[in-house]
Amino acid sequence: MRELYHNIKKSRLPWFLFYIGLTIELLIVIVDKSNYVNPIEGQLFRITFLIFALKLMLTDYSKREWCVIALLEAVAFVSYRVTGANDLIRLVTFVAACKNIPLRQMLKYTFYVTLIGCVTIVMLSVTGIYGDISLTTVFGHTGSEDLDAARYCQADPILETRYTLGMGHPNALACMFFMLVVLGVYVWFDRMKWYIYIFVMMLNVGVYALTDSKTGMLITTLFLIGACLLTYCKSLREKKFTYVCGLLVLAMCLAFSLDAAVNAQRVRVAQWSDYFLGGNDDNRHIGVLSRIDRMITGRIITLTDTERNDGMIETWSVFSCPENMDYYFDMGWVKLFYRYGVVPGLIYLVFCLAFWRKLYRQKDACGLLVFTILAIYTVIEAHLISVYLGRNFMLMMMGYYLTGENRIRNHMSNGYKD
Repeated sequence: MRELYHNIKKSRLPWFLFYIGLTIELLIVIVDKSNYVNPIEGQLFRITFLIFALKLMLTDYSKREWCVIALLEAVAFVSYRVTGANDLIRLVTFVAACKNIPLRQMLKYTFYVTLIGCVTIVMLSVTGIYGDISLTTVFGHTGSEDLDAARYCQADPILETRYTLGMGHPNALACMFFMLVVLGVYVWFDRMKWYIYIFVMMLNVGVYALTDSKTGMLITTLFLIGACLLTYCKSLREKKFTYVCGLLVLAMCLAFSLDAAVNAQRVRVAQWSDYFLGGNDDNRHIGVLSRIDRMITGRIITLTDTERNDGMIETWSVFSCPENMDYYFDMGWVKLFYRYGVVPGLIYLVFCLAFWRKLYRQKDACGLLVFTILAIYTVIEAHLISVYLGRNFMLMMMGYYLTGENRIRNHMSNGYKD
């Protein structure tokens, strides 16, 4: 039996198990982006967990790695007992199961499956077979005076029509385009040319014309500019300053998110006073937060939209609680601590730092750009902080980099050979 077990570990079965689980997770994400409501989503999550757990048991880990996995699974189990949600158990198992899976291979597979899924949703929508092609509702991107009038005086809201192409909301369409761009550029970074960047930027403008998603437009543009600089200014890939800047951006994103969670109610009061009284008595700091909140279409004050002020720091706890599992808002870093608790949130940040350190040691500058741009995106969107593991391809990158001594010294210069 022992010999059979070792032979199975050396076979292709662990590889097949990983890709079966990954395929199911990616298909769950694609179905979630469509208009179809998946009635067996929970059962599928249990199946993928078992598949990744079996892959984990058929993989060799060092004693140190087993200790880390056991510790993280213990924390995840405590979270499950407290909240009733098994998200963290599934996440830890998935990340650990990424060991020995070539990074470029699994990211390329993720790109193609996601692209085919999104194109299928779009084609079904534009042909009228399934899914709405557009959405008419109040999007909240009009002028601040119109927003305040609708919020405080029950004025008639301004309806707008934007294209969704079957994905339920224009922001979802813009988000999936952004994720595909980031994933595709990272996978084929060594082959990127200036004309490819221009072509992708033209697609970005087209998606903006359809969705009017300023966040999607700006964040995709920022990423493309950063990738182009790394492509043609190769000295930036080796400079320590580049990696330190990425870490500082993460710190600023976390600081802003914490500030928003602490002061959201004061921001709401300040905006109310500005509208009705023509000014407020709060300090300059709250005034700046209020102006930023208007720029990001009220994401900060959405933390005060419930009786408990869900999302504000007083609703955070050590391991969260069942009440925090069902309320959704856009600020991703705030959602991390609100939904999963302070302890799991801090552990996730520790592993983000370990991931950043690996990126620096391997001089994976494009990986650093992905790390940085997703940190910025998570300030205002919660796409990556989700029960859907297939949304966050950075988990695969973390699993690859943080499990074992991977042969990736020439990761950027040799075409991602594993």
